[in-house]
Amino acid sequence: MQKPVQWGVLGAAKFARQFMAPAIHAAGGARLAGLATSSAAKAEPFQAYCPDLTVYDSYEAMLADPQIEAVYIPLPNHLHVEWALKALDAGKHVLCEKPMAMTATEFAPLIKKRDEAGLLAAEAYMIVHHPQWQLVRKLIADGAIGKLVHVTGAFSFDNRTDTTNIRNRAETGGGALRDIGVYVIGGARFATGQEPILVSSAIRWEDGIDNSIDTFTEIRAQFPDFTYSSYVSIRMHPHQEMVFHGEGGVIRLTAPFNARVFGEARVELHRPGLEVQVTRFPGDDHYKLQVEAFCRSVREGTEYPCPLEFSRGTQEVIEKVFGLAEPLP
Repeated sequence: MQKPVQWGVLGAAKFARQFMAPAIHAAGGARLAGLATSSAAKAEPFQAYCPDLTVYDSYEAMLADPQIEAVYIPLPNHLHVEWALKALDAGKHVLCEKPMAMTATEFAPLIKKRDEAGLLAAEAYMIVHHPQWQLVRKLIADGAIGKLVHVTGAFSFDNRTDTTNIRNRAETGGGALRDIGVYVIGGARFATGQEPILVSSAIRWEDGIDNSIDTFTEIRAQFPDFTYSSYVSIRMHPHQEMVFHGEGGVIRLTAPFNARVFGEARVELHRPGLEVQVTRFPGDDHYKLQVEAFCRSVREGTEYPCPLEFSRGTQEVIEKVFGLAEPLP
């Protein structure tokens, strides 16, 4: 039996506490070994289910420990590249929250460092590890809905009251597009294997702590074989959905991005004659599956489903959306 990959978490972020650290702890082939935080109080919830956890009082201390093989980075967006590079320099594999970089050009040093070090570095884009997305990709490739004509996506939640949240702060890379736009854009790219050739957009801006953040973004695009439209918002009632509409049917995902949290993951295949085939995924945890895929790549050298090159492609689309956006009132 292979030795489990020894993981450290860089910072006691809420998302790490609620989702990713428990996923690392539960994943096959992984061991949650360390947490870097100077706050004993913030460490306590992690130690409650992982009592043998080593707590480091600084990020540097954890990176210097040779027992830590892989690092999960849940820091604010603007710190991702800096600490991913530091972790790679320390000889650690890196799984970093999305968006891994604020610009597409920032991926170049990450890819270069990854290749030079012979380490795995990836964005924590968990949805591609969920079997519902793998099923959708196969259905489209197999022609289950005939020729794909149009794709729609939506992702929203209401975050207006939490003024201290990093999503509401421009200086920490906040806003709807960077936080959740990666899902409606990357989901379409992953499922179809295609890249947009024309992009247009509209954005509603709102003053953040220092300057404006996008609170509603609408995206339209032309892909080689289909058209696309989506929106994301951090000022609307929670909703999420992806629909792939073909000449011979429709594929609909009811909880494409927060499976089990937003609701049960279901893939609906709508066929002629009002026939609907529903495939349910009540127990699949895409965070745990993501960690297990990462560990297999580290230990066995298997291909990782979401390399940095894929994440860079999504960031390139995000930059086009920002650059071409018309302002909304």
